[in-house]
Amino acid sequence: MALERDSLPPHIKLEIEHAMANTNSRFTDPDHKQWIVQKFGGTSIGKFVETITGTIVQLLKAAASAMEPGSTVFLETVQDIRLDHINTAQQYISDPIILKRVQEEVNQDCDRLKAFLQAVRTIEEISPRSKDIIMAVGEKLSCRIVAGMLEDRGVETQFINLENVIEAVFDINCLDQNFYDYLSRAFAAAVSQCGNRVPVVTGFFGPVPGSLLTSIGRGYTDLAAALIAVGLDAEELQVWKEVDGIFTADPRKVKDARMLNIITPEEASELTYYGSEVIHPFTMEQVIRAQIPIRIKNVMNPMGSGTVIFPDQPSGVSTPTGRMTPPPSSKMLLENGYMLDLSRRHPTAVTIKDNVWVLNVHSNRKSVSHGFFAQIFSTLDKHGIAVDLISTSEVHVSMALSGSVNDKEMEKAMKELRSIGTVDVSKGMAILSLVGKQMKNMVGISGRMFSTLAKAGINIEMISQGASEINISCVILESQAIQAMNVIHEELLGN
Repeated sequence: MALERDSLPPHIKLEIEHAMANTNSRFTDPDHKQWIVQKFGGTSIGKFVETITGTIVQLLKAAASAMEPGSTVFLETVQDIRLDHINTAQQYISDPIILKRVQEEVNQDCDRLKAFLQAVRTIEEISPRSKDIIMAVGEKLSCRIVAGMLEDRGVETQFINLENVIEAVFDINCLDQNFYDYLSRAFAAAVSQCGNRVPVVTGFFGPVPGSLLTSIGRGYTDLAAALIAVGLDAEELQVWKEVDGIFTADPRKVKDARMLNIITPEEASELTYYGSEVIHPFTMEQVIRAQIPIRIKNVMNPMGSGTVIFPDQPSGVSTPTGRMTPPPSSKMLLENGYMLDLSRRHPTAVTIKDNVWVLNVHSNRKSVSHGFFAQIFSTLDKHGIAVDLISTSEVHVSMALSGSVNDKEMEKAMKELRSIGTVDVSKGMAILSLVGKQMKNMVGISGRMFSTLAKAGINIEMISQGASEINISCVILESQAIQAMNVIHEELLGN
């Protein structure tokens, strides 16, 4: 049975109304900025259309099955995907004309997928580009359903597939800013063709040199939204998640954690790197350099204001969209009424990155020889081991490593490193990071941080401060991480 509009979840009804209002205002108010770009991930969509969110897993399963001699699982999987989306359309779209069109589109996409997987079976090879094509089907199907739902409820929409939007030829080794500037223009051109319709755009785009997943990675949907916002000179980029915004600490672990109304890009980048899921720094950079704010909002709390990542580049800088940055002041009043206090004298947030290893290398000479550091980092790079933090003395190097380290690769790296010194590794560690744009102006903040940990009986394995001076990090036992975050939050970030 189809759902009536009143039976939809509140956040979907609000977005329908917002879409309709935004469509009208773009053409009746000459002073109204034309675009707000809203990015919804598969998990967010799944809050109201549950049957279309497991498609990526099914597509990967189908691709693997197509390579197995004699297997017909991929045919069954494609049929399951087809029926899931057709049934979802029947459940959420009541207009028979719209429903018929959407179901025909779903059938066409699934027929093409089936034919492509059969071709893969024949040639017995799945290239990175082939995997891109297979993965793209999931977003096309989801966007067709969402566009149909909006149209069924009176919103004029247009489905936009960015799968073949790249026409220029780029060298895989030269995907620099010129490449991303080209993408933003190409995306904007595709979206602008919608006229007065609300575009529903796939986050998947291509063909990217070297394949999208290989060259860009799984954060491609955030990047697509960012580049669309830049190309359209949008008023705002909204990233919809399952949290109200960015907090002073993980609210699941610190009961007094507060949502931040506003945060700087540098702070958001540091928090992302050291454990808080915000938005990828490179994606954020594309939007911020165009002086476009990013707002983090909650799909389950659409009336919430969210957290704004607000551009704060020096005044007088010309942006890619031609805007000039505003003059500096101690406070800046934003259009939503929040005040950005550029002179605040307290840390912004504290975060924890779990599952960290600490690798110690002690030189077997009285002083560090030429090439000592180069040999360490080249060895780690060869084995795919990333370094999060580093602390050095005359003959000793300590490094905090990501917990995604492969045990076997770590053993190989340690064996090679023993040629230059004594090597040991500790597991079960965590990185505690205190982040704040104005911390460089806070005399004694490091001392307060470490003395607070000492009073709580928390031992510090190593200490590192970022060159930007907006991040002070230390490595502690993972078993003490939550305690450490709470005592730091109470002492340094409390009301």
